[in-house]
Amino acid sequence: MLLVEGGSGPPPVAEFGRHWPVRCSLEPSGCNWRVATTPELVELSSVPGRITKMRTTSIKPRWLSTEQQVIWRQFLSGTGRIFAELDAELRSFGLDLGEYEILVHLSDNPDHELRMSELADKVRQSRSRLTHTVSRMEAKNILTRIACPSDRRGVMAKLTDEGYALLVEAAPHHVESVRRVLVDVVAPEDFIALGRLMGAVVEAPEQS
Repeated sequence: MLLVEGGSGPPPVAEFGRHWPVRCSLEPSGCNWRVATTPELVELSSVPGRITKMRTTSIKPRWLSTEQQVIWRQFLSGTGRIFAELDAELRSFGLDLGEYEILVHLSDNPDHELRMSELADKVRQSRSRLTHTVSRMEAKNILTRIACPSDRRGVMAKLTDEGYALLVEAAPHHVESVRRVLVDVVAPEDFIALGRLMGAVVEAPEQS
């Protein structure tokens, strides 16, 4: 959390070097600083008696303001609660939130199928992670993998009849959960603002 929040932050950058924490608690006020002209290993103590070595960088921290810290922590707590409650609701159907999202994307497409590469992009998973998830879902007979008709080297994920029936059964409970934990607890204008906020996040260029 030090690298994100940081209170008043480190002292100013020196003319011929930067100040880096040598030994530090989670609170910036507990840090001792010294000038380092090149990246080096420093020690960060987040728990009394425990020292963790970390490497510094030349990035100048842009510490969050007090108000920004509060908002960021509320975001983490709020999204954590939302995802936990949605997962808990779906567990009664033998699904988790990631699996449910895969079923939804497949159901939205003709013939209830998508190339694995396209599905990975839609659900924001790496190819290897999606392969593992799909294998688990395939074992439950809620989807299957087939060869791509236009490219025999490609693989498609296809929703089975059992998977579609499970989605139809779970969807009303899921949408009620979404309303209970988010939609119905915020003002309509705040929900619209949330959409704009998340849209900006999605559209922002990814950092390599």
